[in-house]
Amino acid sequence: MTIKLLTSHASVRKYKDVTLSENELHEIVRAGQHAASSNFVQAYSVIHVTEPETRAELARLSKNPQQILSAGAVLVLCMDFYRVKKGANLLGKEIDFSLAEHLLVGATDVALFAQNIAIAAESKGYGICYIGGVRNAPEEISELLNLPEGVAPMYAMTIGVPDEANEVKPRLPVEAIIHENSYDAKKYDHIIPAYDKTMNDYYMSRGSNQKAAAWSDSMTAFLGEPRRTHMKDFLKKRGFEFK
Repeated sequence: MTIKLLTSHASVRKYKDVTLSENELHEIVRAGQHAASSNFVQAYSVIHVTEPETRAELARLSKNPQQILSAGAVLVLCMDFYRVKKGANLLGKEIDFSLAEHLLVGATDVALFAQNIAIAAESKGYGICYIGGVRNAPEEISELLNLPEGVAPMYAMTIGVPDEANEVKPRLPVEAIIHENSYDAKKYDHIIPAYDKTMNDYYMSRGSNQKAAAWSDSMTAFLGEPRRTHMKDFLKKRGFEFK
């Protein structure tokens, strides 16, 4: 049952007008908190955006108006070292979270937390979508949400009753992911062309927004030029200095 749920995930970007109750949202977030956490730092926080004006500005800044304005719940998932810094201050001590290792710890913690939230929501019949668009304007969104130093928005997540049914995208074959004992680079010579055909067939035959596109083409376009180059300076301002 759990594996079937995990393998049926598809992003939902259009929702029915149904708001999640506070109790239901708290239940889902509590499930998120039970994700693994490096050294139990729990380096995450979530901002539940309920005020219409704040939602509208978040939608504008992240360039995702349709789903943010229609979702049953809108969450901004943040990497958070402010809380542990405050704990140290209460002991009369200081911490340094500026190391690159701590950035990896925080990014991993918030990702695991977020994915547990996604699974919990989908297990209750809701749809979800991650929104990396919050990183389009991280400084403005940090100001909008009053985020202190040590807290950085990583992505938003919308949750709600789906008003659409999207097909599940074919993932890479498991053979592309599993390497036994050592990394096998040679196998991609035949796996990637086959997967490109699979993805092109999917895009051409899906129910809406058909297009001719292969995985390699899409990834080359995605990673072929700089994206969100402001993030390094933004994270440094938040206290993550990559030492």
